Amino acid sequence: MVTCYLKYVIDQYKLEEFEKYAKLWIPLVNKFGGIHNGYFLPSEGANNIALALFTFPSLAEYECYRNDSFTDADCIAAFKYAEETKCILSYERSFFKPVFE
Repeated sequence: MVTCYLKYVIDQYKLEEFEKYAKLWIPLVNKFGGIHNGYFLPSEGANNIALALFTFPSLAEYECYRNDSFTDADCIAAFKYAEETKCILSYERSFFKPVFE
């Protein structure tokens, strides 16, 4: 199991646009076999940082999702929305494996 952690630097004046973008991706990750653990928007503290977490059974399955997302019409539309609205200034992606009892 692997969890993808995304840290976004967003335009603080385009929070509504970013929230719409986030809502586009949640069902898409699930469609490709992942489990979306949610987006986390700014509340207290920094007003331009947002996070997302989603989990796949393996890094290989994540890679399949990533490759397939570049040819899926709904994913392409979500990428295009972010590009057109310029709600995302930058992002970084990291991967973690969970530890349970």
